[in-house]
Amino acid sequence: MKFYDSIGPNPRVVRIAMAEQGLSVETLKVDILKGENRQPAYMAMVPSGGTPALVLDNGTVLSEITAIVEYLDEQPGAARIVGNTPEERAETRMWARRIDLYILEPMANGFRASEGRPMFAPRMTLVSPEAAAELKALAQEKLLWLDAQLQGRTWVCGDRYSLADILLLAFVEFGASVGQPLPAAAAWLADWHKRAAARPSSAA
Repeated sequence: MKFYDSIGPNPRVVRIAMAEQGLSVETLKVDILKGENRQPAYMAMVPSGGTPALVLDNGTVLSEITAIVEYLDEQPGAARIVGNTPEERAETRMWARRIDLYILEPMANGFRASEGRPMFAPRMTLVSPEAAAELKALAQEKLLWLDAQLQGRTWVCGDRYSLADILLLAFVEFGASVGQPLPAAAAWLADWHKRAAARPSSAA
């Protein structure tokens, strides 16, 4: 297998996941700032031009982070971070979907349409700067909602550190780096972040 990596929160999700799973995959760096992901060779492999991507030994290309992590979770010897039972896997997917839809999407789209506009405007349609501010506010609102939902837990899925935590960690730290920090009132999330950031995998 070959893992096509780059800067950004999405590739970091997979790097953290692989560290938790105890897997090592040949890695190739894609310089998205130089537009390497927009060159014909990469676009032929990943038509969206997005990163990361995982090329399997049979040539199949996986280019969505959840699909990549779930595939790796099924590899022999992997420490599973999606779940060991149908119930655990369903719970992880439920929370990962909520985090992705409610928080990650408005956070990322708010960034692309404001601070990230010079980079993203030439290649995609963006919402207005005014709408970007509303998207950021929505992400903040949903972070507070998540904080309230997870009171009394250690991790998003209770006692299990899972893909849901990894998604949240990568984007909470990305948000903090682009002017979208955790809300001051999100005390559970602040404590959770300390625990998640202390895991060795967070350095990936």
